[in-house]
Amino acid sequence: MPENIPISERTLEELLPERLTWSLCIHTDKGTEVWVITGMLVQYLESATDSIIVRDEKENPIGTIGGKEIMENLLKNPTSSLFYGTKVEDIMEPNPVTVSKDTKYKDLADIWKKRCRAYAIIANDWGFYSAISAQKILEIGKKCITEISIEDLPKKKLVTFKKDGTFGDVINSMFDNNARKIFLEGTNKYLSDRLIIEAISEKMKHLTETDDFLNETVDVVELEEAKVISENLKINEVSSMMYEMAHPCIMYKDWLVTPLDICKVLLSPKITEYVIK
Repeated sequence: MPENIPISERTLEELLPERLTWSLCIHTDKGTEVWVITGMLVQYLESATDSIIVRDEKENPIGTIGGKEIMENLLKNPTSSLFYGTKVEDIMEPNPVTVSKDTKYKDLADIWKKRCRAYAIIANDWGFYSAISAQKILEIGKKCITEISIEDLPKKKLVTFKKDGTFGDVINSMFDNNARKIFLEGTNKYLSDRLIIEAISEKMKHLTETDDFLNETVDVVELEEAKVISENLKINEVSSMMYEMAHPCIMYKDWLVTPLDICKVLLSPKITEYVIK
């Protein structure tokens, strides 16, 4: 691969020549009720797929649905009718982002920034599509050779909630701060859209037994922990570490690092060395 060309200027095929279409695209059909989708999202949010594609009668991709759509609609309609009777096409984001092997990384990142969703699909050799999410980009991050480290990343204010916080408080805070993870004060334990959806699906019976969801406290949700590290890892090292995690999230001193942070730093013109193994 030519030297001194920034990663951001290279195509997806150049960066992932063998594995570009290896990540499965999870899909559902138009007409599926939202309660079915929540069970799927519990498995796939914050993973190599992260969102679900909606197909029409001809199996064409027509929309995307993920945690964002569920959270937005919980604020509008915090009742069981959101899950039973509501169809996926009623709340999906239309027009999925579709890229090709010739798409440059910087162009993909620009689309993601404009859509506020780090997810795209790419046609594969099996007649459908494969997924490209922020977690997929970790495969690029771990192959970079750079001196850029965690301490070179911008610090982000840790978004927190109190132990007696309500679902309304937490979900509104997520949107106000553009954060998918919100931490219990003074700890490395967090709530995410995936964990809230899991609690609604598996513990709260899709809200069939509550009339006041947004004012209920979030203590029914089982929190997860960010991995705390003590070393200022380089970008390729932290990418490799997160690549092995089911739900990547790392804390180092005052830095919180997620796959989206790797997506952003890879736009640096300083990152030019790249090894294909």
